[in-house]
Amino acid sequence: MIVDDVKITVNGGELLPEELTAYIEHGRKKYPHNRIIGMDVRIDGEYADLKYYFDAVPFERIRRITGYLVGTLDRFNDAKRCEERERVKHNI
Repeated sequence: MIVDDVKITVNGGELLPEELTAYIEHGRKKYPHNRIIGMDVRIDGEYADLKYYFDAVPFERIRRITGYLVGTLDRFNDAKRCEERERVKHNI
């Protein structure tokens, strides 16, 4: 079932669409910086266990180069770019 672009799986019972929407809103308030793409609801009598699935977060690699923490070299001047090109790179 899909509600508000969130794929929902309900186990152990049935829920009304209003309840599912409320659980999605609860997750959005609890995790405001993550986009919810899925949710599992397990009903156990009076209780509902919720498990949220989130969209992948873009990650930018940060490296320590010549004493600076950088993601890209676009702000380096020519001398620092040359220093980076000539350094010894070790494999992990």
